[in-house]
Amino acid sequence: MSADTTTLSTSAAWADMADSVLSGQTLSRKAALSLLEADDDQLLAILDAAFRVRKTYFSNSVQLYYLKNAKSGLCAEDCGYCSQAKDSEAPIEKYSMLNAERLMDGARKAYESKARTYCIVASGRGPSDREVDHVCNVVRQIKNEYGLHICCCLGQLRPEQAAKLKEAGVNRVNHNLNTSERFHDQIVSTHSFKDRLETLDTCRDVGLELCAGMIVGLGETREDVVDVALKLAELGVASIPVNFLIPIEGAQLGRPVDLDPRYCLKVLAMFRLTNPRTELRIAGGREVNLRSMQAMGLYAANSMFVSDYLTTPGQQALEDFNMIRDLGFDITAGDHESAQLLQQIDQAHQVSQCSTEGKSSCCS
Repeated sequence: MSADTTTLSTSAAWADMADSVLSGQTLSRKAALSLLEADDDQLLAILDAAFRVRKTYFSNSVQLYYLKNAKSGLCAEDCGYCSQAKDSEAPIEKYSMLNAERLMDGARKAYESKARTYCIVASGRGPSDREVDHVCNVVRQIKNEYGLHICCCLGQLRPEQAAKLKEAGVNRVNHNLNTSERFHDQIVSTHSFKDRLETLDTCRDVGLELCAGMIVGLGETREDVVDVALKLAELGVASIPVNFLIPIEGAQLGRPVDLDPRYCLKVLAMFRLTNPRTELRIAGGREVNLRSMQAMGLYAANSMFVSDYLTTPGQQALEDFNMIRDLGFDITAGDHESAQLLQQIDQAHQVSQCSTEGKSSCCS
C-alpha cells in the first residue's frame, strides 16, 4: 500500500504521514517530494513526524562509525565530486592497499574496544583479483581470531569476487548510488548507473548485506533526491549514508553548492519516512551544510560518522559526543576508533566530575 496525503500544509498532515508509514504503508513519490518542497515553517512538524518513526524502530540510540581508508587515491574514475578521481588536483595522500599486518592490527583494536564493525575501504573502480584474495585472506584471519562484523567498500565487484568475499566472512558491502539514474551521467562518465545497480544486485545475490546512499548537492533536482530514496527502498538496503557535498579545491565539483541546513534536514526526514526501518547515517558534509543545525539531523537519522571522512576533516569528536548527549540520546560505537574516542571522553568526563564535586567512588 502507498501512503499519500492530499493537503500537506499543516502539522496534522505530517503526523498523518508518519501514522501511515508506521502502519506499514509505503510513502508515495508525490508525498516524498512534498517533504522537500515544504515551507521552512513546516520544518519542526516534519522533523517531529520523522522522529516518531525513528524512535519506533531505533529508540534514542545513535550508532557511531569512524571512516577508515585502506587504499587512497590511485583511481581511474572521473567522479566529479571526488578528490581521489583521476582528474582531481586535490592534494591528498595516495597509497595502495594496506598490508595484512596493518589490517589485522586494526581488527585487533576493534575487538579490544568491543566494536561492532570493522570496515575495509579502498579507492578505485573495483578491486583486482589479487586485492580481493588479499582482503579475503585477512577477513578469514579476522573472523577466526575476533569474529567481527566486516563491511567492505571496494567498488564494482564481479559475481565471483562477491562470492569470494561472502565465503571469506564479509557481512556487508557499501556501494553508493550517489545520485539518480537521470542525473548520473552528468557527474561521471567512466561507469554507468547500471554498473552500480549490477554490483548491488551481485552482492545481494550472494547473501551480502547492502549499504548504499547518495551525495546531495551535486546539482541534482529534488525529484532526483526522491528517486534515490525510493530506489534504495526498492533495493531493501540495510544502511543508507546521506552525504552533503563538501566542495574540495582541486576536485571537478570543487565549487560552492546551493544547500541550506533546512533543506538538508528535510532530505534526512524524507529518507527516514521512505526507508523507516533502515539505518540512516548522516555522512560527509554535515559540518559544512547543516552547520549549527547538525543536532537536529539526529531526529531523523540514527547513525553518523564521527571525526574525519575519507580525505577531509570533520568536526572534533568531543563536539560530536557532546552534541549527541545534549539531545539525551544514547551513543553506541560501531568501530574501534569511535569506541576508543568514546572511552577517552568518558574517562575525561569522570575526572572532570571528580575535580568539581570532590573525591568520589570513581576516583577511589
